[in-house]
Amino acid sequence: MKYDFNQVCDRKKTDCLKWDMVQSIFGSEDLIPMWVADMDFPVAQPIADAIKKRAEHPFYGYTKPGSSVLDSVVERMWRKFKWKIKPEWIVFTPGVVPALHVAIRSLTHPGDEVILQEPVYHPFFPAVTNSGCQIVNNGLRLINGRYEIDYDDLERKFQPKTGRLRGPSRVKTIIFCNPHNPVGRLWKREEIIRMGEIAINNGAVVISDEIHCEILFDNHRHTPFASISQEFEQNCIVCMSPSKTFNLAGLDVSSIIIPNKKIREDFINTQSGIVPSLNLFGYTAMETAYRYGDDWLKQMLDYLQENLDFLKEYLTKKIPEIKVIQPQGTYLIWLDCRGLNMDKFALSSFMKEKAKVGLEDGFIFGEAGAGFMRMNIACPKITLEEALKRIESAVNSL
Repeated sequence: MKYDFNQVCDRKKTDCLKWDMVQSIFGSEDLIPMWVADMDFPVAQPIADAIKKRAEHPFYGYTKPGSSVLDSVVERMWRKFKWKIKPEWIVFTPGVVPALHVAIRSLTHPGDEVILQEPVYHPFFPAVTNSGCQIVNNGLRLINGRYEIDYDDLERKFQPKTGRLRGPSRVKTIIFCNPHNPVGRLWKREEIIRMGEIAINNGAVVISDEIHCEILFDNHRHTPFASISQEFEQNCIVCMSPSKTFNLAGLDVSSIIIPNKKIREDFINTQSGIVPSLNLFGYTAMETAYRYGDDWLKQMLDYLQENLDFLKEYLTKKIPEIKVIQPQGTYLIWLDCRGLNMDKFALSSFMKEKAKVGLEDGFIFGEAGAGFMRMNIACPKITLEEALKRIESAVNSL
């Protein structure tokens, strides 16, 4: 089936966070929202058809994932990544963010430390602090327009602080984001190995957020953290979901893959009675997406590549003050706006009030994000083009 990603769909008055909350979030109705991570593309037709068919059966009671749902996840991991998992490793949660909260609480005690690599997805911060833990920043380094892990600093973060009696590290886990949100880096196998060895050798379990792992550019291939070795497999929690890949965020469906039995049991016990099970439409959408969504996905990725190429060319020719940090993955583009010579608050106001484009402020991803903005390009090209014209006009008026 041929999909038309150029089609502009009216999402207003559907209780859509992205479009119906523009006034309350940005203070004005006449902005183009390009912030939150969902797509302005209809889902694959097989998904819509499957949900309609399930809805026709008028019983929406308690549900559980059947073997076919579990098998769809197992088969997906093998087909896409050559990662062989077992059905019993899978724990379903209503989203990756709730899973992060559960994971941290199951691995730590109040007062423990959790490493983040800023600038990073901002919901990571409350996932740590709401668990009573302390954030330790192993900041990424921006070198010639490319973000890199600071391994020497990571090693230091596991060492006791000055004045503390030498003993076990208080760092119990690190949240590893791959592909990285917001900077778009897809970490290479050797980078994952070096980071993972540092963490595991210091007694830390790695929480690997891999929610964007199927949204990749230029034929890049994703390496799941747990697929590296048995040692890595037994010292991690891998967070997967079709929500970003297939635009299913509103159905709250994620598969958390935990090979280590003890870690998995602690995770399940921690979420029990607090985190609800998935709704039945989430299970239906996940299985259908994994089994029948690849035709849509391929076409969507081709379209995203065209949008990315258009964005880069437009900025280079018409708004050279703003530069794209080249992504290997995600449809969330990290824009370096430091050439506009504005502080973070002035930049935020400029985009909202002058350009009338609703982007995500870079500083909410950590102090290293000041001077940057995050843009969602999963939209029809005409929407992207209009947003860029607005930004261009606002910059020219400076």
